Amino acid sequence: MSDLFSLEIVNPEKSFINKKDIKEVVIPGYEGEMGILSGHISLITFLKPGIIKVISNSNEDHYYIEDGIAEFKENNLSILTSFILSVKDLNKNFVDNSIKNAEQELSKSDLLDEKKFIINQKIDLLKSLNIN
Repeated sequence: MSDLFSLEIVNPEKSFINKKDIKEVVIPGYEGEMGILSGHISLITFLKPGIIKVISNSNEDHYYIEDGIAEFKENNLSILTSFILSVKDLNKNFVDNSIKNAEQELSKSDLLDEKKFIINQKIDLLKSLNIN
């Protein structure tokens, strides 16, 4: 059995990543971070705002997402997300504006608890990033 699996990350604009040499992916699930290795049991899970860590034969990459759904089946991991950006491409202006927008949204009085939770997760994550 190979210790590698396939990964595809898709956002509304395009297929963001499509690789076949993946050793491990760590995803930000609602229950906490979840590591996926070759041979993992089948799963479908929702993703909260967080960082996806992708370890392949050639390198390790980190991506910021705001939401998503992950499915792992037959050594294929598919992630659908509305927004993804390489952590290398994050800048202080983006982070500051994202925090400001999230805090404005959080101040709305008609938000459901689930939405408040997601927005707070996003704010906490963005504040924890060391972006200059």
